[in-house]
Amino acid sequence: MDQQALVQSKLAMDETVIAVHEASLMHGWVRTSRLLALVEHNNHHALFVFISSRVPPQTPQDLTVDRALPVDIDFRCEIDTDSKHQDGADVYVNISACKLKLLFEMVPGIKTSNFVAEIFRSIEVFTRHRGPLPEYQWLHKYCDTVGTPEDRRTGDSVAPSQKTEPDCLPPGDTLLDLESPEMAVPRQSIAKGATPIAARESVIRYQMAMKEHHYTYTQVLRIFVGTWNVNGQPPTIELSNWLANDPEPPDIYAIGFQELDLSKEAFLFNDTPREEEWRKAVMNALHPKARYRKVALVRLVGMMLLVFVQEQHAAYVRAVATETVGTGIMGKMGNKGAVGVRFDLHSTSVCFVNSHLAAHVEEFERRNQDYHDICSRMSFTRFLPPKSIKDHDQVYWLGDLNYRITDRDAKEVKDFIDEGNFDVVLQYDQLNQQHKLRNVFVGYREGNITFRPTYKYDPGTDNWDSSEKNRAPAWCDRILWRGDGMQQVEYRSHPKLNISDHKAVSSLFDSQIRVIDAVKYRKVHEDVMKKLDKLENEFLPQVMVDNTEVIFDTVRYLESQTKDLIIANTGQVPVTFEFIKKLDDSSYCKDWLNIEPYAGFIMPGEKSDIKLDVYVDKMSAYKLNSGEDKLYDILVLHLEGGKDIFITVTGTYERSCFGSSIEALVYISVPIRDIPVGRIVELENSKEISSSQEPYPIPKEIWFLVDHLYRHGLKQQHLFEQPGLHSELVAIRNWLDCGSPDPMPGGVHSVVEALLLLLESTAEPIIPYNLHNVCLAAGSNYLQCKQVVMQLPEHRKNVFLYLCAFLQETLGHVTENGLDAKTVATLFGTIFLRDPPRSRAELSSRSRNNQAVTRKKANFVYHFLVNDQSDLILGR
Repeated sequence: MDQQALVQSKLAMDETVIAVHEASLMHGWVRTSRLLALVEHNNHHALFVFISSRVPPQTPQDLTVDRALPVDIDFRCEIDTDSKHQDGADVYVNISACKLKLLFEMVPGIKTSNFVAEIFRSIEVFTRHRGPLPEYQWLHKYCDTVGTPEDRRTGDSVAPSQKTEPDCLPPGDTLLDLESPEMAVPRQSIAKGATPIAARESVIRYQMAMKEHHYTYTQVLRIFVGTWNVNGQPPTIELSNWLANDPEPPDIYAIGFQELDLSKEAFLFNDTPREEEWRKAVMNALHPKARYRKVALVRLVGMMLLVFVQEQHAAYVRAVATETVGTGIMGKMGNKGAVGVRFDLHSTSVCFVNSHLAAHVEEFERRNQDYHDICSRMSFTRFLPPKSIKDHDQVYWLGDLNYRITDRDAKEVKDFIDEGNFDVVLQYDQLNQQHKLRNVFVGYREGNITFRPTYKYDPGTDNWDSSEKNRAPAWCDRILWRGDGMQQVEYRSHPKLNISDHKAVSSLFDSQIRVIDAVKYRKVHEDVMKKLDKLENEFLPQVMVDNTEVIFDTVRYLESQTKDLIIANTGQVPVTFEFIKKLDDSSYCKDWLNIEPYAGFIMPGEKSDIKLDVYVDKMSAYKLNSGEDKLYDILVLHLEGGKDIFITVTGTYERSCFGSSIEALVYISVPIRDIPVGRIVELENSKEISSSQEPYPIPKEIWFLVDHLYRHGLKQQHLFEQPGLHSELVAIRNWLDCGSPDPMPGGVHSVVEALLLLLESTAEPIIPYNLHNVCLAAGSNYLQCKQVVMQLPEHRKNVFLYLCAFLQETLGHVTENGLDAKTVATLFGTIFLRDPPRSRAELSSRSRNNQAVTRKKANFVYHFLVNDQSDLILGR
């Protein structure tokens, strides 16, 4: 009976063991054997820690549950490793849940990598969870370590064994290194099989972490957090009433703005002069009794976050990172989302998040969705693995959260407010209601609200909104926090700042920051060094691969397939392996193939499970359609200090209209699945196509998609903004490729994305690369733009003009769909004038040069959306 089956026999019928792994629980300098198991119940996970009377366990009776830790908002997993790739190292995995901290030693290798990867997948599943958070009642029958997150945070539910382990760390970072203050913990590299570091360095870090309380002390700093939706207004008033309203200066400022600029320029190009104007206004209004240094400024469209620290603290700020999260189809559009700043101050990690959630009274579920999207997508990628919001000791969340007052008449609400009876109104506050239902901000706290609602006012006054909508006042602008050692001192609004329809809000915190005593640190470090030794063995590695000819089933566009490969260490010594690139190749495998992990470490008698994943997308489809590439690759498995092993990967690709050229598609009058592969390759590679039939003016697939949108999507709100569903995209692909008498499947947004993918999956964009510079240069002159279009190959010109005519039609329904020509031109500028493959990496850059190029592309397309094209269509 294997270990997974043994653990499964200890569980209830509706609980499933995902993975098991042997580990040593570290108690000071002593290791005690444990068996770890990741268990799933109704898509919720927990990490079980078992004590075994025999190692390895032989029967279910050998196992006793020591702990069961729910994978929830307080669960964290970190791994101590670095990039030195030395052999023989042990891996240290730190598991923490509020006050409880456990540190496990694991043998390096793919088994450890896969187990840790499963833990991270379970964390990701929880992060993506929507609705009320689970209570994990199913764990209570195993042990008493489970309670609500609040119980565990306050210590109301404590494991008996926790009380007997004085070496458990207090809350905070578990890995400290003065010489490398920005030391990242690359969990992801371990999860992908990267070779761990030498055991000596890991043990030093672990021992220093376990003794952290011997060389650190707590310092209380005053933190100012402010938020203001400025409604696109310039800074025409003094901000000191907001930012310097207290007698003593704060140690840290975090100042967030929303709707900094409401212009289309800011929305489309993320570029605005308001950024500099408000930055200067903030700098001039910081507390005069202290000198400050900027830590970071980050902005996305109208959301901006500035963080400052007093100069005396600046030298202790490390690992600063910023991140943004927006929404919209293919990541191109959106004015809601969040910006974040994180850094380490002394030995405490701090994160500030400034968000602007969805508007409108009835959209509280959309606001909930925005919150969860921000939590799951905000990832500080300078770290390996990237740090999420919850991976910090202290988190401050501020912004225009847009939650409103419901189920109360506007006049009634105003009367209660005028009487100072806030508590009655706050019962109907959507954020309070959703927080109480545990749908959002679980684990976060908010201070008592004793100030008037911050929205909506007539700008320039303290009068409630007098427009026809007559909205009920609401506390849209909020500040919440989560973490230990944080005490809110003030929570207030600033009604004197009245240029916006919102009022500014601020909060003061006295927060405990852990500080390292350098003298004590060196003393503890010396003591640790005296107790360590290192042993090394180097022998010739030997492995066996279970299959050196991997054959995939028929592969289809946008549908992944996975095959497993096993590498077994049949020798007597540890083996370090890696898939390496062949001579003259740029990568160790082709674009359509992914290998996880591509490198790893295997102990004698152990094995490594490798996953080979084939996925054809818009970047690789055209090569397979044309015969330039095929589903065939030779992988080189390299053993450090040993020989190379060659593995072939093959499969059959089912051609699709996605990845086909415009020139080929116009000659295909039947579904592409009915065309022999040889004919498709011939059509893709022939400069002059010989055919008995007349070509279509445009590909029928484009006509089908546009016709569907013409009949069903012209009045669709958020057209070209919201993404489609993957399942619907696959159904649309099958409908186009196979043909069907049934109506086209999928919703409007999925059809839109299918159209964009079809246009983006061609080898070249509608406007060939050699004409891009001409188009950009001609962008300011419609006559020159028309001349460029007339130079296009016939069928590309037809597609371009056909799509522009359709887009003009959509712009004729702006009152229903809310589109505008600049937005559409910007999106389709990136489609018609798609960047060549060699520069696609530059798309993520936010340099002003790229913004200028995007504008020029948009300008070119814009001409054809607002001008009559009849002369072009008639060929004059």
